[in-house]
Amino acid sequence: MAAEGRLARIATDGHYADSFEADAENEVYDEAKERLVRQMLQEIGEDPEREGLRRTPLRVAKAMDFLTSGYELSAEEIIKKAVFDEDVKEMVIVRDIEFYSMCEHHMLPFFGHAHVGYLPNGKVVGLSKVARVVDVFARRLQVQERLTNQVADALMEHLGAHGVAVVMEASHTCMMMRGVQKQSSTTVSSAMRGTFEDDPRTRSEFMSFLHK
Repeated sequence: MAAEGRLARIATDGHYADSFEADAENEVYDEAKERLVRQMLQEIGEDPEREGLRRTPLRVAKAMDFLTSGYELSAEEIIKKAVFDEDVKEMVIVRDIEFYSMCEHHMLPFFGHAHVGYLPNGKVVGLSKVARVVDVFARRLQVQERLTNQVADALMEHLGAHGVAVVMEASHTCMMMRGVQKQSSTTVSSAMRGTFEDDPRTRSEFMSFLHK
């Protein structure tokens, strides 16, 4: 595998350090992945040597590494880098966090918005880190239900909150582009932990904020 450990992989903030642009005509990024993409192009009846496809294996290899970069990230590390002591008792909500993931059944994208709330227990976390935790789990092969629970469990465990609530709304291209081909359908999933699970009033308050 070339390209300096796959582009020096992931920067400490969870983003790739370079632009993913090819530097040279003969660049090799990940020989094994590129070979598989060439084989797939041949299997569907394409010519991987024609001009428009010649660099496609390289681009696909880079894209797949980015889209699955969550396997190499740690929600615990992201959270613990930005936890602050604060005597805050009120609910904190980060709404409309864009996320993009890949269905593990068809390896097609699903995408939407996550809404995350928590009840602090003497500590708060930097707001951008909430969005980064979503990305940690979204950038893996996923199902939406598991993704929702993983975000909730990570925040509950590593933030030590009284409670965590996560609601995700997503469109799945595996339903839109193939199969039943229902372009307007959306899937909503939720995960409630701690006070949000035990107290209907707290859960209701959180849900009321999502539609304001």
